[in-house]
Amino acid sequence: MKRIVLTGGGTAGHVTPHLAILPHLVEEGYEVHYIGTEEGIEHQMMAKAGVTYHAVKSGKLRRYHDWKNFTDPFRVIAGAFQSARLMGKLKPDVCFSKGGFVSVPVVVGAWLHRVPTLCHESDLTPGLANKICSKFAKKVATTFPECAKALGKKGVCVGTPMRPELFAGQREKGLRMCGFSGEKPVLMMMGGSSGAQSVNKALRDILPRLLETMDVLHLTGKGNLDESLSALPGYRQFEFLSDELPDALACADLILSRAGSNAICEFQALKKPMLLVPYPKGASRGDQILNAESFRKRGLCHVLLQENMTADALFDALMDLQKDREQLVRNLTQAPPADGTQAVLRLIREIQK
Repeated sequence: MKRIVLTGGGTAGHVTPHLAILPHLVEEGYEVHYIGTEEGIEHQMMAKAGVTYHAVKSGKLRRYHDWKNFTDPFRVIAGAFQSARLMGKLKPDVCFSKGGFVSVPVVVGAWLHRVPTLCHESDLTPGLANKICSKFAKKVATTFPECAKALGKKGVCVGTPMRPELFAGQREKGLRMCGFSGEKPVLMMMGGSSGAQSVNKALRDILPRLLETMDVLHLTGKGNLDESLSALPGYRQFEFLSDELPDALACADLILSRAGSNAICEFQALKKPMLLVPYPKGASRGDQILNAESFRKRGLCHVLLQENMTADALFDALMDLQKDREQLVRNLTQAPPADGTQAVLRLIREIQK
């Protein structure tokens, strides 16, 4: 039996592409193992998927001053030796890494045992973990063409792996879930797992004006529901959706979101006109700003920077999005495919030759 080791973690975005290719790997006869951290979100998500899980030590790769910068390199080294021992024990045919700090010791461990590795980078510029891992990998698959170019000969632009159930949503089910008639366009706001507080607030500030022309489905993030708005006609809020998310997306005509690469690629694949409010540079390494700008340049979205966002500015931007909706759908339809599932599977097969 063929055997594959998957790795990556730190955020759900480093794990969901694994879930997208998992059924295909099983279908192709792979025995699947996952190497991650003990406490990371990847442990919970992979356990739920029934994948054999192995925990190793890992340190976070920081670009800022922190006393853990002095201790974490030793955790990374320890994790590399743990990973190397696991590679020697498992003897996998191939390793697929989605990045995040846990991937570094695993990819190094694979390299020490001459296990070919494919990395995947979702953002427009390589993250620090993937910059390191790329030196030990055969190929680096990317979501953005700009990233593939920056990585040189190893970079291959393929899109991002996506779960097939994402495309199985039913508009009528989504409308019923929200109690919407479908007569007005539906705006769906996605705040991420922890929410987007500033965008949540600005959206709620303009609800009286917004609900005159559209219904609003608001995914607020954990702990961000506003019970005082629960009876407001045309407005439905959830902390998050899981199994119902495809139906929610199917009923959405417009999207308001942050600019995480996995999310915006899913919106692109579903041909959803989107207004992106990327995380500002002070709150991240600036990758969301670059992601959003790349989409804007290709005519796939509108962008409102957080520093320019007031309630009035958000309202005007959403009205502009509605006005340009048909043109954005045309652009999204004509864009290269965003779903990279089959391309990633093909590269996994190729690097073993």
